[in-house]
Amino acid sequence: MDQSPCKLTLVYPLAVEDQIVELMLETAPPIGGFTTLRAEGHGHDFSDASLGERVRGRISRGMLVAVMARNRADQLLAEVEAKAPLRHLAYWLEPVIAFGRMAPIAATRGDTEKTG
Repeated sequence: MDQSPCKLTLVYPLAVEDQIVELMLETAPPIGGFTTLRAEGHGHDFSDASLGERVRGRISRGMLVAVMARNRADQLLAEVEAKAPLRHLAYWLEPVIAFGRMAPIAATRGDTEKTG
């Protein structure tokens, strides 16, 4: 089992964002969190694009990014494919060199005097 960290990115039509987010929140075992963003797709398939999107040459999309172990990402992709088979869902995996969370540094007395 590959436990190396990777970044999973999903790109999907905005209309299905609630379905994707719900699936991510209900998956077991839970993932450690994720980020959703608004994006614009510049792909080759504009068959479902609105007139405005065709004129602009880009399609509104949602994007979800999460960092997890590679084997968990593979499991999650299989779950997404089974529970939310979407025509315009794209994904990719990238290796992560490092991942962590910054902890706040407690202010020392000297720091307080300098700023306060």
